[in-house]
Amino acid sequence: MAPTEAKLVCRNIWKLFGHGAQEFLTQHGGNPTLEDIQSAGLVAAARNVDLSVGEGEIFVIMGLSGSGKSTLVRCLSRLIEPTAGEILFHGENLLAASDSRMIEIRRHKMGMVFQHFALLPHMTVLSNVAFPLEVQGMGRAEREERARRMIALVGLTGREEAYPRQLSGGQQQRVGIARSLAVEPELWFLDEPFSALDPLIRREMQDEFIRLQSVLKKTIVFITHDFDEAIRLADKIAIMKDGEVVQAGTPEEIVLHPATDYVQEFTRAVPRAKVVRVRSVMKPLEGDAPQASVSAHATVAEAAPLFLAGAERLRVTGTDDETVGMLDRSDVVTMMLGG
Repeated sequence: MAPTEAKLVCRNIWKLFGHGAQEFLTQHGGNPTLEDIQSAGLVAAARNVDLSVGEGEIFVIMGLSGSGKSTLVRCLSRLIEPTAGEILFHGENLLAASDSRMIEIRRHKMGMVFQHFALLPHMTVLSNVAFPLEVQGMGRAEREERARRMIALVGLTGREEAYPRQLSGGQQQRVGIARSLAVEPELWFLDEPFSALDPLIRREMQDEFIRLQSVLKKTIVFITHDFDEAIRLADKIAIMKDGEVVQAGTPEEIVLHPATDYVQEFTRAVPRAKVVRVRSVMKPLEGDAPQASVSAHATVAEAAPLFLAGAERLRVTGTDDETVGMLDRSDVVTMMLGG
């Protein structure tokens, strides 16, 4: 896959909580150790973070509770002020932007969805989704027309006049997603949006999210602590520990080539077949191309059921349905058994 143009770039981002954090960072040359920070009685939420999020990419930031992932995403939108660093959105340094400029960017170019739905209980679904457009000053007819389109997009047509208390958890989260999409954001932040949902509803919302992204192709920063969720959704993953990004890359790179013992432990239980793409295990085509085919972008686990009809190999196709190789049954069996 060709690299995409970076929409959001952060460089050398630090966020230290505690009295005198700015002065402390300066005194240590802008790069203190974790031990230095802890000895000074400060809390390190983000340490020297460098990330680049490409246009139309789902970039997942993950880590255990307290690793700094939620603080980092709030720094990226300047809901929290970083202690130091640089955040570029379309080349504009957000840390140099005025308060009024940041309000404009958040209202018109950023969408945010958090774990707690934060719907306004006295407003209907339609009014909740249209609310950010009302804040923008959009006329009632136009904002309600756009809100109805967003409600249809998330599959809630017919529930426009319902109140949040009349909706299930999954439906409430869909309203939250529709509301954040109503501003038609260029950059979409989602902080553990499905973690409060039951497992079956959570899976359903992940499927819905994948469907929405196939239509909208948004640039997304997605926070989770669930590795299964991350590998289902992510184009790229960054794993955080103690405020530091310890590894960033594709799901395949992180699972197959962990950079640290921590990452290796984090990914140890992940079945390789759910992560490895067909393109990584395919071979050059020999002889006639089989009729049955599979996308090079599919995972080995997704390709496996295609062999149930007895095929010994599949034709592997690229983005334009051209043949780029073949996939052998024996290689799939080896990987499914842990090879």
